[in-house]
Amino acid sequence: MKKRLPKVLSILAWPIGCLILAIVMWSLLLARLNDREAEIGKNALQEAGVQSKSYAEQLARAVSQVDQITLHLKYYWTYTDGHLSVEDQQQQGLYPTSSLLYVTISDRDGKLLTSSLSLQKLTNVANRDYFLTHKNHAHSGLLISNPAIGIRSQRMLIRFSRRLDDAVGNFNGIVMVAVEPAFLAPSQDESALGKKDFIALFQPDGTPLLSRTMDALQTQETAFKSRPPLAGASGAMVMPGSTFDDGEERIVAWHAVRGYPLVAAVGVSTRDVYAAFRERASDYMFIASACSAFLAICAVVGMLFSMRLAIRKHETEKAREAYGIVTEGGADGFYMWLALRGKDGEIVDFQVLDCNERGAAIFGINKSELIGSHMSRFYSPEYFATLMRTFRSAMENGEYEDEFETPPESPLGASWLHRRMVRTRFGLAITVRDISESKTHELALLDQINTDELTGLPNRHWVLRYLNRLLHDAAGDGRGFAVLFADLDDFKNVNDTLGHSSGDLLLQAVTQRLRELVPAPHEVVRFGGDSFTVIQQGGSIDDAAQLADRILQAFSRPLMLSNQNILQVNLSIGISIFPRDGSSVDALLKHADTAMHAAKSEGKKRFRFYQPQLSERLQIKIENENALRLAIERDEFVLYFQPRVNAVSGEFCSMEALARWRHPVRGIVSPLEFIPVAEETGLILQLGELIIRKACAQLAQWRIAGLPLLPMSVNVSSRQLNQGNLNDIIASALAEYAITPAQLELELTESCMMADAIEVAEELASFRKLGIKLLVDDFGTGYSSLSQLQRLDLDVLKVDKAFTAELGVRAESEVLFNAMVSMAHALRMTVVAEGVETEAQLHLLQALHCDEVQGYYISHPVPAADIPPLMQRRYLFPAAPVTLD
Repeated sequence: MKKRLPKVLSILAWPIGCLILAIVMWSLLLARLNDREAEIGKNALQEAGVQSKSYAEQLARAVSQVDQITLHLKYYWTYTDGHLSVEDQQQQGLYPTSSLLYVTISDRDGKLLTSSLSLQKLTNVANRDYFLTHKNHAHSGLLISNPAIGIRSQRMLIRFSRRLDDAVGNFNGIVMVAVEPAFLAPSQDESALGKKDFIALFQPDGTPLLSRTMDALQTQETAFKSRPPLAGASGAMVMPGSTFDDGEERIVAWHAVRGYPLVAAVGVSTRDVYAAFRERASDYMFIASACSAFLAICAVVGMLFSMRLAIRKHETEKAREAYGIVTEGGADGFYMWLALRGKDGEIVDFQVLDCNERGAAIFGINKSELIGSHMSRFYSPEYFATLMRTFRSAMENGEYEDEFETPPESPLGASWLHRRMVRTRFGLAITVRDISESKTHELALLDQINTDELTGLPNRHWVLRYLNRLLHDAAGDGRGFAVLFADLDDFKNVNDTLGHSSGDLLLQAVTQRLRELVPAPHEVVRFGGDSFTVIQQGGSIDDAAQLADRILQAFSRPLMLSNQNILQVNLSIGISIFPRDGSSVDALLKHADTAMHAAKSEGKKRFRFYQPQLSERLQIKIENENALRLAIERDEFVLYFQPRVNAVSGEFCSMEALARWRHPVRGIVSPLEFIPVAEETGLILQLGELIIRKACAQLAQWRIAGLPLLPMSVNVSSRQLNQGNLNDIIASALAEYAITPAQLELELTESCMMADAIEVAEELASFRKLGIKLLVDDFGTGYSSLSQLQRLDLDVLKVDKAFTAELGVRAESEVLFNAMVSMAHALRMTVVAEGVETEAQLHLLQALHCDEVQGYYISHPVPAADIPPLMQRRYLFPAAPVTLD
């Protein structure tokens, strides 16, 4: 039953497939025809609207001409006191007889006084509707009457009339212009009208005035059964056949005549609109029907063909089962080879006794072609000689199994094969399996292990193996090579300020530039973090120096990151040479790393070759790091304090806590010596927490002693802000020593604000939520901007001492300082000038409206014991408090 199901499905595939094709074809055709029909209808509505509007504009001009005649007649009749002669005007050519237009004036009794028509058949119009309308209503406007037969002209006329009044406003007659319907008929070519089309003129209530069809111009007759619903100033719609006398469906568009109570309408037969489309649609339907019939024939033929194949396959399977060929359906290729021997009894070739289809497919031929063939037929003599060594080994040992990559000259249609050969009485029984996919996956995993995911460069794992092989080959050949260990300068600042995502983009940009600088066969490797290794094969020490110098010169230019940021990054490079600087991989890498650290310590942006004394310097650096770590553990740090005072009065208003290392042997160590080491090694996190707790403890002591509660600011590094869980540390210290948040202030460098804007804003907001003030330290030396200061909502701006030192030296310095003060005040920030050392600087800062000052002129940093006297003194200017006039 399971075997029959695929056969049934293969037979039914033809009718099902043809049915699906027919459904798709008809669906697409009908959808296209519907879309085209809708498009034609839309265009016809638009065209009818254009025609009705055009007719309305024509009518507006014609009626306006008639209206002007009535106005002129009324004016001149009044102006001449009733002595106007239309006959004279007609003789002067004002009213040509062929103009389809007639002019008449009657008195208050309806008697015709003057006319462009003959008055021989003198008549009276007193009983006419239009005369009575004017007589009974003080209607001063233009009156348009329904078409009627003229008594004198005996023609169908449409009359336009105006009332005449005497000097006191009483009815005094009418002036009338009568036109034949042809005067108002549309100017379009009658041949443009279809047999069922019309153009008509209506009054606003739907009363017909005239209508033009292909055959005739009619008055007061239209194709409508009743007055049409022509609502609005304009419109267009499809009206059913029940609306018209002839039962013909039409598209009707109408447009009001500007300034007059008339409506122009156009009717177009939908049968004519869609005639060409429906004829073409009929052709398409016929073609689709023919295609459907063809698909039906294909379905029948396909079913018969599939049934024939199924019957043949069934017979083949029965034959295979009878002969026991069980390897045919497997994934492995199977061969039975007969060993052919030469005169000396040595195997010289193999002949294929049997195989399965899979085995023949690996050779790219049919089974019938492969059976009986000699193996030497498929290989070049040189390559076959190599293969025969393997085949003879299998015959000698009884079996052989391996995995091998097929060379380009191999006829086998697979890149990797697993083969197993077993000796038989006649020769070899061989199974072959295509393992290309699994081998490719295996090689991809190996490549992943050896490749850095971020940069795509070989990684540390790869370079260790590569260097071992290179070192072995170089030692055997007596040649040397260089190991260049390159490390980015101050890369941690990028991660700390711009975030790790920007750091990743920078590493990718560095990779791209290194690849451009280092050609094959040299190798570029990402050794780890922000470190890269370049392996320069062969060459001399001068060659290594030239390569290193070329790299440094290239990185003197900024890098464009993929996020469009531009960064300037530099490298420090250490170089070790084989065999001069080591005979092992570990020694070469260690010495290159040591030389790199020497380059950094000498100012960065340079390269150094390894020298034995460099190891001693590195050892000293390691000792300094260990000493600093031990100093933190032993709490060898004390706080000094430098006051901040009011710039006008000199009143002691705040202070800055500064860390000092009290070394047991060296005494007090300046922060300029240990802070860089703490930043580089990450010990700044532990040191920063220690200083915060010491500051809170000191505030608590002064509070207990009854001293004034002055705020104290503590410096915070960018690494603390981004990695040190600073919020929790500060909250814990405040709670432990019962310090109010208003007493503690945080001084942030500008680099702190260069990190991810959202993360920084959230972190600073958490400090403000605690009630802690935030200060920008050393402002003007970094990269902060006005937008950052505004967004981060800081409290105090401390201007770097470099700007204070320039005051009084250059006029531009005062302008720049004043700009910073104005900017800070606009942001509601307090301005503190750092580095105030002279009275002249103080006076200039007062003139510039600086809020607070700090510097040696006020006080040097002093230990905690010297602060209480300063608090009691309160005003810290050297002389009396300075006041401004």
